[in-house]
Amino acid sequence: MIYLLLGSLSALIGGRIGSLPIATLPPSLAVVAMGAFGAHGLKAVISPELLAVYQTGVTYQMYHALGLVGIASIHRQAPDSKLLHWAGWLMFAGIVLFSGSLYLLALLNLNWLGMITPIGGVCFLTAWLLITLFAAQNIRASDHHNR
Repeated sequence: MIYLLLGSLSALIGGRIGSLPIATLPPSLAVVAMGAFGAHGLKAVISPELLAVYQTGVTYQMYHALGLVGIASIHRQAPDSKLLHWAGWLMFAGIVLFSGSLYLLALLNLNWLGMITPIGGVCFLTAWLLITLFAAQNIRASDHHNR
């Protein structure tokens, strides 16, 4: 999880190794590690229902880690975009709140943590909405420029 957090933050602030965003490696590695831990390390320890909760956290973490990589890549082309800036931070918050709460719920079996998960979901939805608005603005600007 720490690699995901560091990688996500590096994506938001533009960390790079040569021409490769730093964020492309740590989030991917973190998700693979979390998935392997869930598939092999937790199978005998937690119930199948809680394992499914854990796997949902891994799945959403992976999709949104890739989303962060995409945001970081696009943000290089439009570094002044507030929409992309906020989309990145909201996606990061969504990963922490959504996937993080599911991991803790599965590992600690504390049902009240399920109340945090929808807040992360709203962060995800808002991030994707901001990305859509950014794309729509750029399509409109491109169409206007081509006329």
